[in-house]
Amino acid sequence: MTMNRRRFLKLGGAVVAAGIAGTTVASATHSFTGHPDRYGMLSDMTRCIGCRRCEAACNRANNLPKPEIPFEDESVFDEKRKPYVADVQSYTVVNRYEVNGTKVYRKVQCMHCDEPACVSACFVSALQKSPEGPVTWDEKVCIGCRYCITACPFYIPAFEYSSTFTPKIQKCFMCYERIKDGIVPACAEACPVEAITFGKRSKLLKLAWMRIWGEPDKYIDHVYGEREAGGTGWLYVSGVPFSQLGFQMDMGTTPYPEFTKDFLSLVNLTLVTWPAIFGGIYLMTKNRVEITDEETDEPNTEVEV
Repeated sequence: MTMNRRRFLKLGGAVVAAGIAGTTVASATHSFTGHPDRYGMLSDMTRCIGCRRCEAACNRANNLPKPEIPFEDESVFDEKRKPYVADVQSYTVVNRYEVNGTKVYRKVQCMHCDEPACVSACFVSALQKSPEGPVTWDEKVCIGCRYCITACPFYIPAFEYSSTFTPKIQKCFMCYERIKDGIVPACAEACPVEAITFGKRSKLLKLAWMRIWGEPDKYIDHVYGEREAGGTGWLYVSGVPFSQLGFQMDMGTTPYPEFTKDFLSLVNLTLVTWPAIFGGIYLMTKNRVEITDEETDEPNTEVEV
């Protein structure tokens, strides 16, 4: 196999990038107050009817495999699901709870934290908090270390184990590409009862409190996600206590990266160098596979003399 200058630089750049990332772990945990015009989502659980059209719309928009149990089959509510089953099949799920004889439905997905622990944990910056609001992922940079899975306080990111050479971190991306094109995320667009509202986070908070104050007998006095873990892009209002709907109530209001910021600023460079080296080796191996594939497709332009 011959290697031209372009391919050599491609491989070299991958190693250098990983090395640089390893030296910037401490600085990557600086306090982040969020972009003022960022978008978010509001789930009103007093309106949700459990139709799961949001699941189906997400499935189509992200070209995910069809579930074994059809979206119309309510037997899925017999157990509490996470946004993935074995291998990744979904970015969001709807669970049903019985509270005082009333059925309440909760949509589960990435919370898109204002200061995401997953972003702070990713030493190659494959995960980013976008200016638009969604927490995005770059598969070309990711090395599959899975630190983000461990770091997430909501236990959301999933790892696609079925693909050996191109494993993927899977989660809801709030239809980032649709947002950039000025299109509402698929789940909000598909909801027939407007239980999901998309918009600027600041306006969604105002809307949430207007509903709570306007109908105090219908809602509890709490917007989940307003302050939990420093604030999240996905907000919830409910007519019953969140603790009875599987929500984590011990999150606190401090962004999780703040807990490690001071510690990481003191970490010796040696401790972050090895992950960078191994990350570079992974990227180099991954790119070599891609190069081999490219060469098999390229015509032979060499001339024998």
